[in-house]
Amino acid sequence: MKFRQLLSIAGIALAGQLVATTAVADTYPSRAVRIIVPYGTGGGSDVLARQIAARLQTLWGQGIAVDNRAGASGNIGTEAVVRSPADGYTLLLQNSTMVVNPAVAGKLNYDPEKDLTPIMLLGLTPIALVSHQGTNIKTMKDLVDYSKANPTALSYGSCGIGTPQHFVMELVKQKTSVNATHIGYKGCAPGLTDVVGGQVPLAILSANLVAPHIKTGKLNGIGVSTAARYQLIPQLPSFEEQGLKPLDFSIWYALMGPAKMPPEVVARIYADVQKVLAEPAIKENLSNAGVEPLSGNGADLAQLIKVDLARYAQLAKSANIKAE
Repeated sequence: MKFRQLLSIAGIALAGQLVATTAVADTYPSRAVRIIVPYGTGGGSDVLARQIAARLQTLWGQGIAVDNRAGASGNIGTEAVVRSPADGYTLLLQNSTMVVNPAVAGKLNYDPEKDLTPIMLLGLTPIALVSHQGTNIKTMKDLVDYSKANPTALSYGSCGIGTPQHFVMELVKQKTSVNATHIGYKGCAPGLTDVVGGQVPLAILSANLVAPHIKTGKLNGIGVSTAARYQLIPQLPSFEEQGLKPLDFSIWYALMGPAKMPPEVVARIYADVQKVLAEPAIKENLSNAGVEPLSGNGADLAQLIKVDLARYAQLAKSANIKAE
């Protein structure tokens, strides 16, 4: 099933929410709002949060604070939101790492489906497989052929054990019988440094990070994880184009809140953030940061969370991916 097709499964109209005119919606927000980002500064989630916060502050006439609470693969910041009042004044800007965590670590201190209110999908970033320029591995066929001829020679770096990037490469290995030893870095940046420097022959990383190096020829682009090509590197074919079907995974970004938020407040946030994301300057800024727009309401997000929890759990079991 295609990644974007998942967004149409919910099949419900949002019109009733958008026209809600209760007193709660009319007065929200009446004070400052906090957006918790459960990761460090500079990543896709942080970039999105700050772009949205800056415009909402003007639109709402209230302060919007971005609060970075990194740690435990995003669980520390997420738990802070789960424990917050469900009044719309504490929001969460999460990414798909949230649905990977249970597959790797087992039971969490919160339930991604029950303890949060899904508000909307915001955007996505594909995952790309690359090789050092000196390897002559430039396509999936090259990789398969090299692995067959050198079954113990390859290793690959990822953004860490149990990250979406790690999962995608293990799926590639299952579909192709490529043999490559995993090296889990503590983040995407050190993995990028080592593959550019030739310390590791392959790496699977967020596509926006590797795009400049593919363009300059420092890295060979092997494939991208979405069914459609990626706007920053349109010359790079998808895995599906190269015969690995189905293989459609992305890092998605979403806005959420504590469980049981008032529907009228959810509708107000959804409508206003949609306006922000439609602004040409915001579109350009996010595109430059490698985030593709992805439209979807709370029902779409809830369905995507449900589907991704199941497929990452299945893949963790089949690839024997466990926490460190």
